[in-house]
Amino acid sequence: MSLSRACPAPDEPRSGKRLLLAAPAIGMLFLWMIVPLCMTIYFSLIRYNLLNPDLHGFARLDNYKFLWEDPAFFPAIRNTFILIASVLTITVVLGTLLAVLYQRRFFGRNAALLLAIAPFFVMPTVSALVWKNLIMHPVYGLLARGSTTLGLPVVDWFGRFPMLSLIIILSWEWLPFALLIFYTSLKSLDHEQREAALIDGAGPVQIFFHVTLPHLRRPIGVVIMIETIFLLSVFAEIHTTTAGGPGTATTNLAYLVYSLGLQQFDVGIASAGGILAVILANIAAFFLVRLIARGLKGSV
Repeated sequence: MSLSRACPAPDEPRSGKRLLLAAPAIGMLFLWMIVPLCMTIYFSLIRYNLLNPDLHGFARLDNYKFLWEDPAFFPAIRNTFILIASVLTITVVLGTLLAVLYQRRFFGRNAALLLAIAPFFVMPTVSALVWKNLIMHPVYGLLARGSTTLGLPVVDWFGRFPMLSLIIILSWEWLPFALLIFYTSLKSLDHEQREAALIDGAGPVQIFFHVTLPHLRRPIGVVIMIETIFLLSVFAEIHTTTAGGPGTATTNLAYLVYSLGLQQFDVGIASAGGILAVILANIAAFFLVRLIARGLKGSV
């Protein structure tokens, strides 16, 4: 009897059975993803206005052309990138510094860490309302009360600095996420490296840049990728606080799609904007995944 007959490879039938068992879930997930995408592509290629149902038919690329020529389109793209870049910079830098701080032992560290992570569990609409009505309100907000007490002029944050106000709110929401990722990552930092650096005479700044920061390279890439994907679709904070204004000062791509679809009732143009948003999200995810994969290969 040959060895191949005596020891048949069981992996092939097992893998086939596993694939067969997973097929319903994979098929359902595929339909869950592909059907809305196909419907959005279909609506982006036809004339579909809820206020003018008589206007219908195949529009080819006219919806995309109208969106491209819309005066709010390029400001929305610019505002989207400004929000993403600003929030990422603030959350990564402050999250790294806070994670290093919370690695040290001090009185009340656990309570302080809990308070620092708490904003991540607040719903976006609630946090936007808190900042708008309780903190940044020009009449009875905490900042206005503090300015009045100190004899300083009261600032109408959402009127004079709408984009800065949104950046502050979004950074407050996403900073706990970055802090939590970096804090747990520093738990796996080898203490022997720090001790060796201290023996060699390295100071705290040198240890941070040559030991701590290289260790956080992969977590930083993960935080950037996840936050970028979510920040591309920021809507609740803008709708609750500024409604995209003044003018188009805080209109991002997600809010522009909402404005076209649910305020102007033009489903075709809104669908074209949705397709562009999906393309931008996939481009960003593609490059970020390649960047993280390159970092993983370099660390092996």
